[in-house]
Amino acid sequence: MNKIEGVHHVVLSTAKMKEQIEFFTDKLGMELAALYWMHGVKNTFHCFLRLNDESSVALMTNPSISEIPTTIGQTHPGNPGANSAPGTMQHLALKVSDKDGLLAIRDRLREKGVPVLGPIDHGMCVSIYFAGLEDVSLEVAYSEEPINQQAWIDPEVVELLGISKSELQSYINPENYLDHQGACEQPDLNSAEGPHMSNYPEGTYQQILSVPDEIVWSMVENTPPVKVENG
Repeated sequence: MNKIEGVHHVVLSTAKMKEQIEFFTDKLGMELAALYWMHGVKNTFHCFLRLNDESSVALMTNPSISEIPTTIGQTHPGNPGANSAPGTMQHLALKVSDKDGLLAIRDRLREKGVPVLGPIDHGMCVSIYFAGLEDVSLEVAYSEEPINQQAWIDPEVVELLGISKSELQSYINPENYLDHQGACEQPDLNSAEGPHMSNYPEGTYQQILSVPDEIVWSMVENTPPVKVENG
């Protein structure tokens, strides 16, 4: 397997960790799976809220986050149809299995005082929309069948984006990759096309990426904070 299989977790920054945990557990029924000091990041808590055994919504917080301003239309869109800055999360869509599950979540939210728009039938999926804490825009959706690429890739949009026929085919059927079983070395940072991670102190990015992979593997403490007795 040499392609992405799904989302393991998506992380939201928060200045209200306890309140966010309460929102996702109480309003959406998601179980708290982990809450601990974030590995390798000073003074920061990390939280995982279970979607299933392989996927989570995660949160991270530290005292500095509350000092960062939130601006609707820049850092956050405010609703699922509005703009936010390039590279930011426009909205987060969570999954249920079917219409009954969608209506049950809508009932749960409305009964607990959260206004909900929908369901809306998009053809490829059916969705409801509502606000989370700290101006996060949320959706819950289900699909009755996989998205049909032939039906849902609009030739007009393809043309307006300047996508050629060959490019389109490469997007629909990405080239298979013959992997090297982990033997591929780090590219030279001075010539690597990137993108590159940013917002490190000067020189730190180059320093950490020069560390051998086998050392990076065990750079952080990986023992759970609570010892659980088997049986």
